[in-house]
Amino acid sequence: MTVRLGIVGVGVMGADHARTIASQVAGAAIHSIYDANQERARQIADEVGAADVAGDPRRLIDDPQVDAVLIASPDATHKELALACVAARKPVLCEKPLAPTSPECLELIEAELAAGRRFIQVGYMRRYDPSYVAMKNHLAAGQFGKPLMFHCVHRNVAAPPWFDGGMAIANSAVHEFDIARWLLAGELTAISIFRPANISGQSPGAPVFLVLDSAGGSLVTIEVFNDAAYGYDVRGELVCEKGTVELQRPVHGVVNHALLQGTAYPLDWRPRFQDAYRLQAQGWIEGIRTGKPNGASAWDGYAATRVAEAGLRSLKSGLREEISAVPVPKLYG
Repeated sequence: MTVRLGIVGVGVMGADHARTIASQVAGAAIHSIYDANQERARQIADEVGAADVAGDPRRLIDDPQVDAVLIASPDATHKELALACVAARKPVLCEKPLAPTSPECLELIEAELAAGRRFIQVGYMRRYDPSYVAMKNHLAAGQFGKPLMFHCVHRNVAAPPWFDGGMAIANSAVHEFDIARWLLAGELTAISIFRPANISGQSPGAPVFLVLDSAGGSLVTIEVFNDAAYGYDVRGELVCEKGTVELQRPVHGVVNHALLQGTAYPLDWRPRFQDAYRLQAQGWIEGIRTGKPNGASAWDGYAATRVAEAGLRSLKSGLREEISAVPVPKLYG
């Protein structure tokens, strides 16, 4: 069975998804593409061999020749498009965030509960990254004992012009919120946010430091620095009772030149997580083919948004903010 896909939004991320699926993912074919920029949509459709360029995203979703939908349009459009996919009974891979607010996420969860099955997967692709998977497997094997701390670093070259300080939490750190929940197999229960006192100027990309409590007793620390200048850099170390596990980024070559030895940092997140995006897409397709969804669910998308909302409260108040426990519906248990 070949899964015929529609892609809504082919900007930077959507175009990358289209190229990856067309060239590296088995069991899938791109049938239709929509983008607000129709010239861009036609260009990507021609590049990946899509048969149709839709003039409206709802037409793409309702097209009987489209079996599943990938949403990579602007964040504010995600909820309504994902709701339309659930109403059409079509699996959907939705880029994060699932929706801008937790009440909006709950609308999607309620739609799935009414349908009686999962249709939505949220694009938290780090769950498929080989380095994070290795870390989780080491923890599950038991030889390291209980996890005590999970340290995370998330740095970008420069914040884009439209970036604001809150996006360090709601747009960047949400990846760490999700991967910490997944790695530690539990909820995050409180968050505190700190800023260096000697920051020059008011750059929205200035560093923030987050400390989170987990239900299992582990601490999670996250540094987000969107104006780090030197390259895109994600690091992680899991500290356990009997040892530690560190993430390793992909290194494809070591350069020796002019009395220096080194490796290059990518300009953005895509080269660092290219394997994760490919494996996520393949896992999503296999979930559709087998009827066994995998990856981050709508509930996971809701949970990450709830943590981000508490983080934004802490950023404003300067205080530790609780993240109240919410019962998980059986559909997502």
